[in-house]
Amino acid sequence: MNPGATEATSGIAVTGRWPKALPGADFWVKVIAGVVILVVWQVGVAALAPRFVAKPLGIAQAFPKVVTDPAFLAAVASTLGAVLQGLLIALVTGVVVGVAMGRVKVFDRLLNVYVNGLYAMPMVAVLPLLATWFGYGGDTRLATIVFAAFFSIAINARDGARSVPLEYLEVCKAYRAKRRHVWFDITLHSSLPYLIAGLRLASGRALVGAVIAEFFVSLEGVGMYILAHARSFQHNEAVVGVAALAAFGLFVEWSTNRVMHRFLPWARRS
Repeated sequence: MNPGATEATSGIAVTGRWPKALPGADFWVKVIAGVVILVVWQVGVAALAPRFVAKPLGIAQAFPKVVTDPAFLAAVASTLGAVLQGLLIALVTGVVVGVAMGRVKVFDRLLNVYVNGLYAMPMVAVLPLLATWFGYGGDTRLATIVFAAFFSIAINARDGARSVPLEYLEVCKAYRAKRRHVWFDITLHSSLPYLIAGLRLASGRALVGAVIAEFFVSLEGVGMYILAHARSFQHNEAVVGVAALAAFGLFVEWSTNRVMHRFLPWARRS
């Protein structure tokens, strides 16, 4: 019997491997949308805006020079290094506080109002206080990053700890599991999708906090690089700095999606 006929009659679609390697319709929609935006940007700025305003062609010309500039690379390393350090501090403290709020009612009653209130507070409003407390240097930027990222992680960790299925806890109680197993093996693992979502939000807020702090205290970094070039009417170079920040945000988004797809497929299905 012909194997191709058997597959056709059984309802299995027979497709070669090479079409899967071709970009899908969604890819081309994104490409076309991007091209349209760039064309409108280029034509609109050339027709209506002053000459120093950034344009796509000017940004493309300035890009190789900027990304090989030692000053720009040092600024990127300074900003991203502080962001990663602050995210690590916020992740550890936020998980501890959030899980405690989610599983212990006393902690939730004590801290819930303050965590929600400080989460809603604009970072610009608290930045002068942080600068007064930590000085006009790198410590203020780090404190701003931790302040910006901590509450997103804590709130998501709290919600994740509250969402643990009751069946899991009942099984732990029936088998007289120790408290550390309930906290680390059940609660923390069940909260991982919430923690990853909180880390995704916190990374964006941390990046914004780092740039704002660099603006405020005139600290070396991507934020100060953008501000200095914008003030000197080098807008093409400034937009390259903005693109570097956007690239970091896209990298975090891609990384978290890969982690969810690879290690937590059950969370995506639910």
